[in-house]
Amino acid sequence: MKVLEKFKSAQLAAGLADNMAGRLHRPVVFMEFCGGHTVEIVKTGLRRMLPPHIRLLSGPGCPVCVTHPSGIDKAMAAAKIPGVIVTTFGDMLKVPGSHGSLQDARARGSDVRVVYSAADAVSIARNHPHKNIVFVGIGFETTAPTIAAAVLEAREKNLRNFHLISLQKLCPPIMKEMLNAGEIKLDGILCPGHVSAVIGVEPYEFIPQNYGVACAVSGFEPLDILFSLGRLCEQIGAGRPRVDLVYRRGVRPEGNQTAIDIIAQVFEKCSARWRGFGWVSQSGLKLRPEFCNFDAEAVFDLQTESCPEPKHCICSSILRGIKSPPDCSLFGKRCRPEHPVGPCMVSSEGSCAAFLNYGGNHER
Repeated sequence: MKVLEKFKSAQLAAGLADNMAGRLHRPVVFMEFCGGHTVEIVKTGLRRMLPPHIRLLSGPGCPVCVTHPSGIDKAMAAAKIPGVIVTTFGDMLKVPGSHGSLQDARARGSDVRVVYSAADAVSIARNHPHKNIVFVGIGFETTAPTIAAAVLEAREKNLRNFHLISLQKLCPPIMKEMLNAGEIKLDGILCPGHVSAVIGVEPYEFIPQNYGVACAVSGFEPLDILFSLGRLCEQIGAGRPRVDLVYRRGVRPEGNQTAIDIIAQVFEKCSARWRGFGWVSQSGLKLRPEFCNFDAEAVFDLQTESCPEPKHCICSSILRGIKSPPDCSLFGKRCRPEHPVGPCMVSSEGSCAAFLNYGGNHER
């Protein structure tokens, strides 16, 4: 903890921010991709420390927020089936689908339980052999290894009552989709630290090579973020965009091969539906054919209909970086953490919740 305290020094933070001011003399737009970065930036007021010519946008790096309503609808359909226990992470309970949330389903009598890991869901399956356990798996590359490990454990223990709804997403493909869309012109991206601990830095190389956008893999403390922003400024000032690994205490350049291998053993890439982006090629994970008996969508034939976004909710635009939470007419009024309209107000990493909880509506 004493080591991390050094990364919170207000004096050093002010020095890093001042140093940035002299490195660039034109307006630039950076994006912090990860929701964890967004929360820290808003909580500590880092945007207000930046030179006026540096604009910082929040991106789609919150797995709860980018879960499409159709994914919630699949979980809701599973919750209606007699003898099914639906398990998922706590942030997922309040995310609205077409016909309410899992919290609503639980209030109506469905057996919906919060777990802290996929392994907890496997334990429930082992302890309730006459029930079908459906785990709603979300997350980026960070959670995928643990979910894959849970599927392997269920197979090893012959738990035929354990099933998975895979709503997992992959980060590099959505970065490519966002850059291809061209809705915002980015000069630099803060790449996610936890995701990078799994996949390493090579998967981001296409960003500077194909789009000329600077990248820095950042940690989550204030000085991590400011130092990473400074590296983006250095790259742009020198005219040599690249992927800088700034978070070396948490990320190895090659990533975690054991985690990569276990993901590949259980899952294969597929198209996935993202809130705000629609279908994105090769951006999701589905179970390999040899694990099809654990696939809840196939076992229970979970069919859903296309569903519109909640009326007046602009989460889709916020996730794409073209709007900010205070731009929403519902923000802090009809949409609050206790009664969220959109997912960006639900998740602990959601930008709307961060802005409301930490006063980010006053940021530029």
